[in-house]
Amino acid sequence: MAKTDVSGLTQLGRAVETPDSPETAVLEKVPAGNRGDNYVVRFTAPEFTSLCPMTGQPDFAHIVIDYIPGDWLVESKSLKLYLTSFRNHGAFHEDCSMAIAKRLVELLSPVWLRIGAYWYPRGGIPIDVFWQTGAPPEGAWIPDQGVPPYRGRG
Repeated sequence: MAKTDVSGLTQLGRAVETPDSPETAVLEKVPAGNRGDNYVVRFTAPEFTSLCPMTGQPDFAHIVIDYIPGDWLVESKSLKLYLTSFRNHGAFHEDCSMAIAKRLVELLSPVWLRIGAYWYPRGGIPIDVFWQTGAPPEGAWIPDQGVPPYRGRG
């Protein structure tokens, strides 16, 4: 098995401060070793937080990102730091969700990517945001994201 060259990475294996904002966060990538196999990579962030741009109060979400790599994989520590950078970022649910998806697409040029952002209720209404780059390749196994719809206490 060939070893992946990680010499250009700036965060993996190093102490790194949490970025101040998503705009200053550094997302890094590594070469995909199984190009052309149409396998799905899933990242789940069940404790994602951002700030309401109107009240400054925290908003919480369970985010699931699935993608089929092209030439690149996102380096997971950099993704964790990027997602954490939203903790002090004020934006609406839809804007946070789409910013994450678009930034990953820009970085990776994946074969396919989808995001499911399951936001906890604000004002009594949960807001869920779903987006994908298009239809997944035929024959790719795309599992359900496994997040049940919000049911409250009922």
